[in-house]
Amino acid sequence: MAAEQRKVALTGIKPTGEPHLGNYIGAIRPSLELTSTYESIYFIADYHALTSIRDRVELATYTRSVAATWIALGLDPARTIFYRQSDVPEIFELSWVLSCVTAKGLMNRAHAYKAARDRNAESGATDLDAGVNMGLFNYPILMAVDILIMNTDVVPVGQDQTQHVEYAADIAGTFNHLYGDSFSLTVPKGIYPAGVSAKALPGVDGRKMSKSYRNTIPLFAPEKQLRKLVRGIVSDSTPVEGPKDPDTSAAFALYENFATPEEVKDMRARLEQGGTGWGELKNALFEAVSSWLSPLRERYDELVAPGSELDVILATGAEQARDRARPVLTGVRRAIGIATS
Repeated sequence: MAAEQRKVALTGIKPTGEPHLGNYIGAIRPSLELTSTYESIYFIADYHALTSIRDRVELATYTRSVAATWIALGLDPARTIFYRQSDVPEIFELSWVLSCVTAKGLMNRAHAYKAARDRNAESGATDLDAGVNMGLFNYPILMAVDILIMNTDVVPVGQDQTQHVEYAADIAGTFNHLYGDSFSLTVPKGIYPAGVSAKALPGVDGRKMSKSYRNTIPLFAPEKQLRKLVRGIVSDSTPVEGPKDPDTSAAFALYENFATPEEVKDMRARLEQGGTGWGELKNALFEAVSSWLSPLRERYDELVAPGSELDVILATGAEQARDRARPVLTGVRRAIGIATS
């Protein structure tokens, strides 16, 4: 009996800033762990970034940085398909087709669009759509196509991103209802990787680590910058000799993710007992992160350099992705009556 074909998992990475420690813990590490269970596909969502990035150099830099980061952290192009969204033109043809079967009301309820309108309402703007471009409004359709054109079975997401997968399933369901007697799209499901912590990784100010808060610790920051950022993590005023609660500390929450279980246990006991200051914890955090990053930084620097093997990796991935996308688009074209042969 032939081996059962593995289900397909798709992960998209939006290049809107330098990858940071929170990206690694919350998205990169758990997504890479899926390669042992699923046929995994990864892509750089560079056209998605156009909704907010207007600087051509910035977009190109972030795209290359994100691609190099994922490979340096363990993505194996020999075992997975890895490509830039912009290298697969089939995505954009299918986007138009599916936009024609998607209700505007569905887009009105999209979280990003509603959030933009809410911000305008809170600021007292008379036009609730002020600053909203059509890329932002149509974003869920393009994201659905990213998923559907690869015949994706599952999409690893955080709890706050479930709507994206639900929209892809809704859009696929609508298309299948209209044209399913000729061709059907695979209806995807969301999954929640076990590696994702229920507690968001904190940034240097104690809030969730996020580019929008400007509180991140870049993954491949030079050691001098890394040390400065770690030393600047917020902490309370408990004196060195006083007992401390590690679970209220942003630095300790980070330390738990990069130190060994034995080191974490020892540090927790020392903080709770008293006599160990937050500064000592931050020094230990810096050493743990720096030790983990050192060999990875060398690989990242090689990949991100102009003319590196990254160009070949992405070009090869683009051809593999197009090979998967073409049959889906052909089936859709025949189903809607654009191509009959």
